[in-house]
Amino acid sequence: MRVKFVFPGKGFTIKGRLKDNNTGRTLFSALPLKSRGERWGKEFYFSVPVEVEPEDQKSEVEKGEIGFWIPGSAICLFFGPTPISQGDKIVPASPVNSVGFLEGDIELMDKLEDGDEVVVEKDEGD
Repeated sequence: MRVKFVFPGKGFTIKGRLKDNNTGRTLFSALPLKSRGERWGKEFYFSVPVEVEPEDQKSEVEKGEIGFWIPGSAICLFFGPTPISQGDKIVPASPVNSVGFLEGDIELMDKLEDGDEVVVEKDEGD
């Protein structure tokens, strides 16, 4: 299930894919979604108006992973290591449900700031 994260104010799009599990299918069926993000270090969170169940709670994630942060009911995009991380492993503030992976130039996400708009859409193909 291919998706794209469009950041209109920044002028770029990051592609990704959702896992074919209950959470991934729930999110995919709810697209498109529009939200504003909050940046926490190398994590970018934004609220999504869907209910999902935790399936694969992880306390450590990889660069480029897409997570669903259950406590805040938000999608979380991880785009780089934090000071307490090792290599491309990231330790988020709370365990996350892994729902997919980003593809493409993830380094563009270094430009994201609090309040940036994000639109998540189905990626119908190249």
